Formats: sequence, structure tokens, C-alpha cells
Amino acid sequence: MVLPTGVVDDGRVVVEGTKITQAAAADSAGTTAAGPAPADAEVLDVGGHWLVPGFVDIHNHGGGGASFSGTADDVLTAVRAHRLHGTTTLVASTVTDEMDLLVTQAGLLSELAEQGDIAGIHFEGPFISPCRKGAHSEELLRDPDPAEVRKLIDAGRGRARMVTLATELPGGVDSVRLLAEHGVIAAIGHTDASYEQTVAAIDAGATVATHLFNAMPPLGHRSPGPIAALLEDERVTVELINDGVHLHPAALELAFHHAGASRVAFITDAMDAAGSGDGRYLLGPLEVEVSEGVARLVEGGSIAGSTLTLDRAFKRAVTVDGLPVQDVVAALCANPARLLGLSDRVGSLEPGKDADLVLLDADFDLKGVMRQGEWVVTPQLP
Repeated sequence: MVLPTGVVDDGRVVVEGTKITQAAAADSAGTTAAGPAPADAEVLDVGGHWLVPGFVDIHNHGGGGASFSGTADDVLTAVRAHRLHGTTTLVASTVTDEMDLLVTQAGLLSELAEQGDIAGIHFEGPFISPCRKGAHSEELLRDPDPAEVRKLIDAGRGRARMVTLATELPGGVDSVRLLAEHGVIAAIGHTDASYEQTVAAIDAGATVATHLFNAMPPLGHRSPGPIAALLEDERVTVELINDGVHLHPAALELAFHHAGASRVAFITDAMDAAGSGDGRYLLGPLEVEVSEGVARLVEGGSIAGSTLTLDRAFKRAVTVDGLPVQDVVAALCANPARLLGLSDRVGSLEPGKDADLVLLDADFDLKGVMRQGEWVVTPQLP
């Protein structure tokens, strides 16, 4: 199993109620430094498997055929779809829409966050660049006026976790300062910023790169743009979509090499089709065609989010990209939990934290998911 201290070959986790009470290496008698397991404990032998913390996704628009821009039932459907793939903590992302609709949706999502169904709200758009809009409706985009940004923060009733902005637009840097003052993550993304403009936004308080490389100018040797600024600054965590579509493996390796494992957060940027299947879907007001698992806008053909789930991102990172398992766990669990301010509850296997566990076989295929002490996917062991 993967602990904050590294990989343990022979370990034991004890769960009581909703919490982990022990997580440590075990001796030949099955005893850890914390002592033996409770005498009446139910024992599940998962030898030959990997046990890792539940995954934390900070950028996700939906799944299971449902969207986080829909009804409460839609939101819960999408949450359940991702839990089946190991995501036990999830931030619901909205997509560009009319401001009054975003405000209304923020109210609905804040209620679900208060109930513990989601870990908060991420607003991706409408404060993004028309030059780098991706799968966002251009006519609904607007400059990041701090008063408008504040409107979304207030609508989230303390549950707004992150706002993605093109910080080079008028009001962008002031909006970053506003977000930082209110404890909301300012994320730079869907941006046409220069290197210098990106540095200024980071100095103002921006701490996340929204899906690095995607929807921003490419790295240039005379005009390095936002990618260089975001990779080089120790204050910034970079999101990466590791689905084999959004990033070439060399770009992923470049990000890990320069940012280091402690500054990467794997995300899905998933839309409705994640955990569902090919077909026609809506992403906000835009129609999307999903074919062979790749989502693109019907009009224009831009990539429109992903159909990724984090268990697939995990397996690809280890088996295709060759990353160490403990680095992948950091990118899927500890780092995003830290960003959200939830490290005291989730993101690692430690006593006192939520009993959120993912069981993987030797090939890194998902075999079990526990959330707060209850099996979401009951292990099917040989």
C-alpha cells in the first residue's frame, strides 16, 4: 500500500466506522506499530493487490450521462459514476453560461456540498479568452470584472473552491486578488497570456494552471508564454489530463520533470459521457459528439472535455508513462487534497482520516472502492 512515507509491501489498514484508525507496515504476525487489530475485526486479505487512498478530482463536469450543470439528480448521478471509478472526493465544475444561470446552479451545488455529496464548486468560465475558448460558447464569454466574480463567490455560499480565469483580460489580476482574499483558488486557464502577464497573475495570488498545455499558447523559445511561467513557479500546481488524447507522453514527462510530483494534480475534465459511452451530449449550451471515447464539439471539432475516469488515469500513468506509483498517488490524492484544504480528512492513508480507499490489482485495474467506511465497489477477490 502507498503511505505518505512511501510504498509498504506488507501493510494493514484498520477502519472503524467512517475513519482509518491504523495504517502502517505489519510484521509476520500482522501487528503494526499501533498494535494488533481489534479482536472482533472483520479481516479482508488483499494480498497481491495495491491499496491506495481514494482519488480527489478538482476539475470535473459530469459523468454517467449526467452533468454538474443539470438538476440535483443529474449531479448525484455523475458523482456516483465517478465513485465507481475510485473518485471519492470530487469538485463539481460548471461551464460557461449566462451569469444568472451560473448563479442559480451555484446555489444548487452549494447545497449538495453542504450535504457532503461534492467537495465544492469550480467555475470554469465565463471569464476566459475568446482566443482560447475551447468548448465554451464565445457569445457568453466576458471579462473578469471583480464584481461579477464576487457574484459567483457569493452564490456559492462558502463552497466555491476555484475559478478559472484568463488573467490577461481587463480585471483579471484584480479578480485574482479578490479570489485569494476570499480563500478561493485562482486558476489560470483558457488564456492567451504572455509569460510576463502570467508571472504578474501568479504574484497576485494565482496558484493553479487549468489543464496545463491545453487552451493556452504553446511553449516558444522567444515567447515562452504561460506554460513556462506556470511550470517554473513553486507556488503553482499544474493540472494534467492524462487520457492519451489531451497530452503527448513527452508533454506529461516535461511537466513532471519541471514541476515535480508534488506540484501535479491529475484531473479528468470529464463531461457527461465519462462512464457512459459514445453518442451526442451537451456541454453547457454546446453539442458534443463522442466517438471512440473522444469528445469533440459538433461545430468546429474542438476537444470538449474528456471521457476520462481517474482509475484509467492512474493505470496509464504507471503502465504507459512509467511514473512511480507513489508519484501517481500524490498527483491523484495528496496534492489535490492539499489544494482544497482537505488534507486533514482525505488524500492519504493515515489514522484519523476518512476511510476512502481504492483497491487495484497487479495490473492496476480497479477492484474495490471504499468511501467513508462503506464499500462503493465491493472487492471481488480470487
